[in-house]
Amino acid sequence: MSVSRYPGEHLLDRLGMPARSDAPAASEARFPDGGSWRTELPSCEGPEVLAAALEESERLEVPVHRISQGSGIWMLTDAEITEMVKACEERHIELCLFVGPRGTWDIGAGVKASSGGSGPRARGRDQLAQCVEEAERAVALGVRCLLVADEGVLWTLHRLRAAGVLPADVTFKVSALVGPVNPAAYAIWEKLGGDSINVPSDLTIGQIAELRAHSAAPMDFYVEAPDDLGGFVRLYDAAELIRCGAPIYLKFGLRNMPGIYPVGRHLRDLAVNAMRERVHRGRLALDILQRLGADGGMSPLGSRLPGTLNRFPTDGDPR
Repeated sequence: MSVSRYPGEHLLDRLGMPARSDAPAASEARFPDGGSWRTELPSCEGPEVLAAALEESERLEVPVHRISQGSGIWMLTDAEITEMVKACEERHIELCLFVGPRGTWDIGAGVKASSGGSGPRARGRDQLAQCVEEAERAVALGVRCLLVADEGVLWTLHRLRAAGVLPADVTFKVSALVGPVNPAAYAIWEKLGGDSINVPSDLTIGQIAELRAHSAAPMDFYVEAPDDLGGFVRLYDAAELIRCGAPIYLKFGLRNMPGIYPVGRHLRDLAVNAMRERVHRGRLALDILQRLGADGGMSPLGSRLPGTLNRFPTDGDPR
């Protein structure tokens, strides 16, 4: 896909301004359906928030490929997960739930240090086992995409998938909390089993192109990032993100709101209203793409698989 025009260039040209610098090369990689980009609504914390997301996306005509959750599988009852799975299946939207628990909620004091300690990773064998337990539970209830913030958890789940213990069509999404920032790291997350990989929203377009040149794994990118991930608002970069980062998920986050994880009824109204505004931000990004003539190449709705990716060998794992 090529961008028909860059914003404002036709007006700067009339004033004799110097031409813009050369842009990074376009990505030739695509999703297996031929599309270059998909959409995602993050932080969908339960059935009530999901209902708001579906209602608002229909009202504003915002196409949605994936809806993801951040509080964790363990914060949802079986009935709530089943309700969310059914609602997403009816609309051919992929539902992604976060495995947990994770280190930021653990009793270890390191996470309170200025360095953040081990951050969101699973601490010790017990938390690794608890994450695997949550994955097994969610998959049994029909969830086919799991959000992961630990390389050990990812490798363990990928080995279970490769061994046939987890279904082959389960996909693993790498969390923005541990997103890689260089090409070698990005490729390693792919080899560990990542099917789409969040990268920080402070990377330049050139750095995005560098990651893409090293790996074909789909990329997840917050076009607007929540405050705890930097609060970056990059609506006008969406076209270049698609051109240089394809295949890519454009994630419509929300700046300027408090953290809500783990969510609950005490934060219901905030979570619902925030989701409605995320859909609105998505509409703004899509409108910009349309005005620039850069809205072509979106994957068909209902598409979810990442295609063939490069993995570390798992030969010898028990079946």
